[in-house]
Amino acid sequence: MNTKNLSPNLSRLLVYSVLLVAAFFFLAPLYVMVATSLKDAEQIRNGNLLSLPHAINFDAWGLAWSGACTGTDCRGLQPYFINSVLMAVPAVLISTAWGALNGYVLSLWKFKGSDTLFGFMLFGVFMPFQVVLLPMSQVLGWLGISSSVGGLVLVHCLAGLASTTLFFRNYYTAIPKELVNAARMDGAGFWTIFWRLIVPMSTPIVMVTLIWQFTAIWNDFLFGVAFSGADSKPITVGLNNMANTTSSVKSYNVDMAAALIAGLPTMLVYILAGQYFVKGLTAGAVKG
Repeated sequence: MNTKNLSPNLSRLLVYSVLLVAAFFFLAPLYVMVATSLKDAEQIRNGNLLSLPHAINFDAWGLAWSGACTGTDCRGLQPYFINSVLMAVPAVLISTAWGALNGYVLSLWKFKGSDTLFGFMLFGVFMPFQVVLLPMSQVLGWLGISSSVGGLVLVHCLAGLASTTLFFRNYYTAIPKELVNAARMDGAGFWTIFWRLIVPMSTPIVMVTLIWQFTAIWNDFLFGVAFSGADSKPITVGLNNMANTTSSVKSYNVDMAAALIAGLPTMLVYILAGQYFVKGLTAGAVKG
């Protein structure tokens, strides 16, 4: 036996064991949700939490999507899902573009007081969102877009602006200023430099910001419950209402299917684009 390799092997075994245990505890709730959503009511009552379904049954998924009741509304999660798409897509795109422009100005077109302005903007990253509920509701009322999907889009754009600005500003500070100076000497202006020089180099941080913002906006509950109306509630609010709707028999399979439907978009985003998120972070997204 090679005693020199014994210690590294034991260390590697310990690391893998800890990772496997952590993965089990992390994935166990997901397994329970998937398994329960594929069972019928009788198997849930007679079986146990960890048992596999006797047969794959998607009836609960159909009910969760278009038949389950949330209060007195029995249209399932479908209208809430559509509201979340109408809210998340423009909010993500606008907040990302807005943050890119802010980061571009604060890093490569500095002016007197720009660093101070950036410092004040950083307060938005650490500020609890509860403190802005009242003033934000007043602003939405003044603009006439309260209790609407458009109002939620504006709220999420403003709430995410500090984070998106931080990401892009710290990424753009790593770009050599000589490139910008050379472009200016060649006659390029503010927008030409931004579109033809900066944006093509921004793919990693754009992917980071898109994933970050989509996850935060799609999973948000606070703004959704505070600023939405009867016809503009996002899927997180719909899921909460569905889970809290009382009935004679609790349909755990429908609730689990609804939770999976609500979480499916963010899971797909990380599965399909997770590698770009990691690459973007290591490319300097949070350095500064």
